[in-house]
Amino acid sequence: MTYSYTQISQYLTCPRRYRHRYLDGWKEKETRAAMVFGRAFEQALGAYFRREDPGAVLFSEWSALQNQGLHYSNRNSWDRMLRQGIMLLDRFCQDDRVRVHQPRRNLQIKFTRQVDGKNDFVAYIDAIGKLDGKRSILEWKTSSTRYSNEPDGLLSLDPQLLCYSWMTGIAEVAQVVFVRKHLVEVQYLRTTISDEQREEFGRLVRNTIGRIESAQFLPHSGIRFPQNPCTSCPYVGLCLGKQEMANARLVRRPGADSLDWIDELGY
Repeated sequence: MTYSYTQISQYLTCPRRYRHRYLDGWKEKETRAAMVFGRAFEQALGAYFRREDPGAVLFSEWSALQNQGLHYSNRNSWDRMLRQGIMLLDRFCQDDRVRVHQPRRNLQIKFTRQVDGKNDFVAYIDAIGKLDGKRSILEWKTSSTRYSNEPDGLLSLDPQLLCYSWMTGIAEVAQVVFVRKHLVEVQYLRTTISDEQREEFGRLVRNTIGRIESAQFLPHSGIRFPQNPCTSCPYVGLCLGKQEMANARLVRRPGADSLDWIDELGY
């Protein structure tokens, strides 16, 4: 089996959600504007480091999605998000704090390692480069709100950065957050991951894979007022037995019904 950070994260969030996605074959429809804009913006960043025109690439990638029936939150629109993206690229260029040498080699890098000698774990890292002259793992994020940077050291608890540090052995990690708001902002957040944290994450991965392979997919309700993770989960319709709700947000890959035998397992 091949596992990834996304799979581990999905399982730890809710084992039943993992089952819906990776065993039953349901996948969220790509209709959230913020999600697909992030991918278009990442393509523009790649163009910037390759010394191409990032604004032109963003316009091209985002234009291809203009008539896809995307769902926009708050007061967003296709035009507004494009303007914000262009302003963020300008701000990032003016800051000139990030360097990625040999971008075709050091952007979207695939790392693979074995876990317990029988499973592969794969990670795709946005970039390895320099932030303010210090070599770091770099992760791009687009967001409509600022990321919290307090208390000091909070970023070192980010499980995705822990994963990337564990995969590469690189202690210095950073997030570059492109904040889409009325006055756009680029945040440069950095931290150091210790050897102990990497070892701990490795144990978490092995433990989680063990539970997945033991078919432990108990539901993990997220209904806790006032924050309700279940209400924003695209798989909530399946958990509630409301197929119409599920079909509105999910698609099922062909052949996934061959795994329906898992319903017969005793949890």
